[in-house]
Amino acid sequence: MPTGHAHSAVDDDHALHQHGQHAGHSTAMFRNRFWASLVLSVPVVVFSSMVSHLLGYRVPEFPGSGWIPPVLGTVIFFYGGMPFLKGGWTELRSRQPGMMLLISMAISVAFLASWITTLGIGGFDLDFWWELALLVVIMLLGHWIEMRALGSARGALDALAELLPDDAERITADGTETVTISDLSAGDLVLVRSGGRLPADGRITEGRADVDESMITGESKPVPRGPGDDVVAGTIATDGSLRVRLTAVGSDTALAGIQRLVAEAQASSSRAQALADKAAALLFYFALASGIITFIVWILLGRPDEAVIRTVTVLVIACPHALGLAIPLVIAISTEQAARAGVLIKNRIALERMRTIDVVLFDKTGTLTKGQPALTDVAATTDSGTDEILALAAAVEADSEHPSARAIVRAAAERSLQVPRAAGFRPLIGRGVVAEVDGIETAVGGPNLIESEQLAVPPELAEQTRAWVERGASVLHIIRDHRIIGAVAVEDEIRPESRQAVAALQERGIKVAMITGDARQVAEAVAAQLGIDEVFAQVLPQDKDKKVAQLQSRGMKVAMVGDGVNDSPALARAEVGIAIGAGTDVAVESAGVVLAGNDPRAVVSMVELSKASYRKMIQNLVWATGYNIIAVPLAAGVLAFAGVSISPAVAAILMSVSTIVVAANAQLLRRITLDPASVLGRP
Repeated sequence: MPTGHAHSAVDDDHALHQHGQHAGHSTAMFRNRFWASLVLSVPVVVFSSMVSHLLGYRVPEFPGSGWIPPVLGTVIFFYGGMPFLKGGWTELRSRQPGMMLLISMAISVAFLASWITTLGIGGFDLDFWWELALLVVIMLLGHWIEMRALGSARGALDALAELLPDDAERITADGTETVTISDLSAGDLVLVRSGGRLPADGRITEGRADVDESMITGESKPVPRGPGDDVVAGTIATDGSLRVRLTAVGSDTALAGIQRLVAEAQASSSRAQALADKAAALLFYFALASGIITFIVWILLGRPDEAVIRTVTVLVIACPHALGLAIPLVIAISTEQAARAGVLIKNRIALERMRTIDVVLFDKTGTLTKGQPALTDVAATTDSGTDEILALAAAVEADSEHPSARAIVRAAAERSLQVPRAAGFRPLIGRGVVAEVDGIETAVGGPNLIESEQLAVPPELAEQTRAWVERGASVLHIIRDHRIIGAVAVEDEIRPESRQAVAALQERGIKVAMITGDARQVAEAVAAQLGIDEVFAQVLPQDKDKKVAQLQSRGMKVAMVGDGVNDSPALARAEVGIAIGAGTDVAVESAGVVLAGNDPRAVVSMVELSKASYRKMIQNLVWATGYNIIAVPLAAGVLAFAGVSISPAVAAILMSVSTIVVAANAQLLRRITLDPASVLGRP
């Protein structure tokens, strides 16, 4: 990457999360510590006298074998447990107890109690080395899964930088010179060749071209630009060369402004807390109070030995493995199921929030529509047929790379028309194209071409094309031998699945809105066809973010669906950002959810998955915390007078059973069907 780019790269696998319980931790760190701790935990478990007693096997004995659990257990405690110990200390200092403090308390008590037993101090039987090892391993696994599910939003800023060319051609008194983007200054004159990207914001001084601004504005049609027109960095001159006097470079460009909006919006949506953290905070106080009460009560009963054993057992089992896996397992399985259905969940918060959405805000171009021109109508004068008109237009446009030309050629091929061969093709910059077909000059172009040729549209043709113009279609006329003989309509085609998606969302009580930079008449026409509730038309790129905030100010939770660079701040600002996979890299990186295909009905599948996964999260949390509510008092000995109590070994087994139940319950999510056709059948 050149030095002129606004770098913001952070490797997904090493992305630092600066918020919540994972502050300063990376996915790679949890992964590496998990695998190392898992390997070390195997001999700890095998050589544990408590495990051998429970399973009925004889521990291998050789000189020093008795030190294997304490030595390796100590390594696991300090190496594998260090993220939790640091996190617990941070939570303790900030007086915000959560999962980290709960885990660190449990492993610290297990560590100290196990060393006391190993050294024979006090005659206690509190061999928790195997429990300590498994607790650290399972918690590392849970946090690794969770970190992978969180994803990194910083890639959006890299994708924005990728829109800029590596180099630019600066015009000097001696000709042109190739320079890096960082060497450009406001006031420089640059040459942008046909098909090239603008290196910075500026004003055209010479040349004309249709400029593809879709990556910035979302508008599917290239916009004619000429001398005096302003152009922005990252856009493409599709069919002509331009000389541009730069007015803003680097951080002053419109593209850099979008980068700042994305970064700001992403920061504002990253403060949500996991449900498990809230449960952990309550469990911490519950366990601490239970431990203190247990110790005091048994001391008052004159049983100091029992007081220590019971208290240690309570504090160790207060951090059940199940709680550490309750949320991450559900998220991992949900993301896997979603991926099978072509939905990539990059952010676990997006999955949690989707069930609460009040309104889905669709960007029109490339989301509800296909985002590329398609031929929708053909009209001919009385002495010509529509197939003949389309074949002539395709012949003239055959050598053009303009998106509208590709749509005309594609339509002729789909209709299996015999397209004659054209010769002498040449573009008429800003007006159209011309070529000779069967020895007769034939041109295809818009209003500028008709005006330059001083021609009048035949009344019967004008009547047919008026309706096309009213719905926002581009009308291209075919001129043969200086006479208008027909016209074609080219427009952004509505996806056939869009109607079903809108209707299905409304059936579920979710409002549907649409946002676009297109003219209001175009937007209203599309909205009327789809039955959309609210329309935001003629919205400038920098204002899409504001429209999301406007909906949020009404008390609505917003899911934004888009595909363009101009959508990226809005995607990041919304409670849930959903990018159509065929869209730009920037939109995909800014979103919490990515639809790998182009089917907007997948949004409905996301709602269904969110509801199902939330149910599983709640069920798992209820089980994990419910286990504690029952097991902790029993471990404390509240029913000891009735002969009902659980030993440390039994408590440890119950913890493992709790983990199995949570894991099995999460697996039931695999039964959900996310195929849009199946989902749309259930309201």
